[in-house]
Amino acid sequence: MASPLTGPEIERLIDLLAKLPGLGPRSARRAVLHLIKKKEALLVPLARAVSEAAEKAMICSTCGNVDTRDPCTVCCDQRRDPSSICVIEDVGDLWALERAGAHKGYYHVLGGTLSALDGIGPDDLSIGKLVERCHAPEVKEVILAMNATVDGQATAHYITDQLESAGVAVYRLAHGVPVGGELDYLDDGTLSAAMRAKRPV
Repeated sequence: MASPLTGPEIERLIDLLAKLPGLGPRSARRAVLHLIKKKEALLVPLARAVSEAAEKAMICSTCGNVDTRDPCTVCCDQRRDPSSICVIEDVGDLWALERAGAHKGYYHVLGGTLSALDGIGPDDLSIGKLVERCHAPEVKEVILAMNATVDGQATAHYITDQLESAGVAVYRLAHGVPVGGELDYLDDGTLSAAMRAKRPV
C-alpha cells in the first residue's frame, strides 16, 4: 500500500470526493488540488456552502423534492398548474425536467422504483402520498415520467392501478425516451419532446 502524499485532512477530502458520482480517486485528487490552489476563491466558499446545505437541506413533505424549505420552492410556486402532477423516481429527474422547462405543473418524487430483487415494495415508496394528492379536486392529470427500465415500467403499471379510483387522466411519456434510458442523462430537447408527446395509459 502506497504511503499517503498529504496530511490526513486532505486525504479525507479526497476520499470523500471520490465517493461522488462521476469522480474516482484520480479525479478527486485533481479537484482537491485545484480547490487548494484557489483556496480563497473556491475552497473556503465551498466549505461554507456545504456546511449551510448540510444544516438546512430537507425533504419536502408534499412532493419529496430536496430544498431548504418545506414545502419546497416548487410546491410554493403559485404560477404552476395545479391540475397536473408529474411523477418521477428521484429528485435528479425533477431537476432534469425543470432544466428542460418541460413541465408547468407540480411534481411527486417516489424515492425509487418497485423492485422485487431489491426488496422494495409499495410501502417503501411515496405511492400512498401520491394517491392521496391525486384525490384532490383540482388534480386532473398525472404524468408518469418513470425511467424506461423494467422496474420503472412495473412501477408505472402499479401506480396506474392505484389511481383508478382517483378519477384522473393518467399519461406516460411517449417517444424520445429510449428503452433503458434514465431521465437525468437525457438532453433537454429529448425531454421536452417526450413531455409534449405524452399519451394516455
